[in-house]
Amino acid sequence: MATTTGYQTRSFGEAAERLGVDLVFATDRCHLIDDPWRDGAVPIRFHDEDASVQAILDAAALNPLDGLLVVGDRPTVIAARVAEALGLPGHPPAAAAAARHKRLTRERLRDAGLPVPWFTTSTVDSPELTADGRLATADRFPCVIKPVSLSGSRGVMRADDPASLRAAVERLRTLLQSPDIRAERNEAHREILVEGFIPGHEYAVEGVLDRGRLQLFAIFDKPEPLDGPFFEETIYVTPPDLDAPAQARIERAIAAAAAALGLWHGPIHAECRVSTDGVSVLEVAARPIGGLCARALQFERVPTPDSRFPSPGPRIPLEELLMRHAVGEPVTGWQRERSASGVMMIPIPKRGIFRGVEGADAASAVSGIDEVRITAKPDQLLLPLPEGASYLGFIFAHARTPHDVVEALRTSHDALHFAIDPELQMVQSRHG
Repeated sequence: MATTTGYQTRSFGEAAERLGVDLVFATDRCHLIDDPWRDGAVPIRFHDEDASVQAILDAAALNPLDGLLVVGDRPTVIAARVAEALGLPGHPPAAAAAARHKRLTRERLRDAGLPVPWFTTSTVDSPELTADGRLATADRFPCVIKPVSLSGSRGVMRADDPASLRAAVERLRTLLQSPDIRAERNEAHREILVEGFIPGHEYAVEGVLDRGRLQLFAIFDKPEPLDGPFFEETIYVTPPDLDAPAQARIERAIAAAAAALGLWHGPIHAECRVSTDGVSVLEVAARPIGGLCARALQFERVPTPDSRFPSPGPRIPLEELLMRHAVGEPVTGWQRERSASGVMMIPIPKRGIFRGVEGADAASAVSGIDEVRITAKPDQLLLPLPEGASYLGFIFAHARTPHDVVEALRTSHDALHFAIDPELQMVQSRHG
């Protein structure tokens, strides 16, 4: 289950071909047009969960399913409901719903006795949002304001005083009332969360739950500080520069948070902050890492006789490992490759019209760089965070150490020069 434009759909398709698996897509496409993408996908609408679940169950009645995979946050509850209806292992629907809703996540973690910041919520159209810059108990600073159901740090802002909180509220209100957000028809987009800022260094965790037991694939370090006022992620690198006890503390914290949410079986992608006070889990999503970032992960193992599939060769991508897990093959014998690896999500420096990029060849020639992929399209309107929802592209690297990976990514990025023109403003004269 994925969007029609998701970066990972092709990767999952390639993995299915290698494994001899028949892959059926269920994507958010128009149901009135007969197979517009010529891929035999089941048309679903993320905002209409009941109809989407029924459409997939109808398809499964004709061609039984052996497993489910979901890409992105929006279809996670649909996937959970389908798994429950078919008797397939998966995340429970209530757990998937809590994992994609920031307030529900905070409440589940709090009720389980896990560390959470103070938090409060309000609606986007509440009068108190325009009164004096305060939101109930949100008179303690610094604090972070965020939508409860957007991903990728979109709409997340830090406020250090009433004036900056008031400005952040107005900016978030404008974003949540924008046409593309309203088109999702998600009632959760009416809710705003304000919580205490959690200091510390941020990490991301990739893994799967296998009937409640966490198998950790990788811990990503985020070497760029994420202290606000916005929280744009740029570099992920693994393994992190942490000793074994510190990594074990992160793993235990993520496992405890997943259990508190009720997540049980399937991929997870988690975010946490580590400080002298311990590990604070920000979220545990019921899906794998998004976009092209998964290409930073490769896995290897010695083939065993009990494998249901042929020997994979020296390494396999994350998508293939997840597909093996989805159809019931144990993946405990797999581990991330030995070399350090990482990805840079190329940030958008300013709002404007993308015209092109120079220096791609030089950026690709940097030692350690695997690929420079520019995903922005010519004439595309670029929006930086906190309003934006995309990147200019991605840079991937391998090296002997995580430090070398980070240096390669930064050097490659420095070689790129993006042409971004100002956005034209349309003004109507009095004379028409």
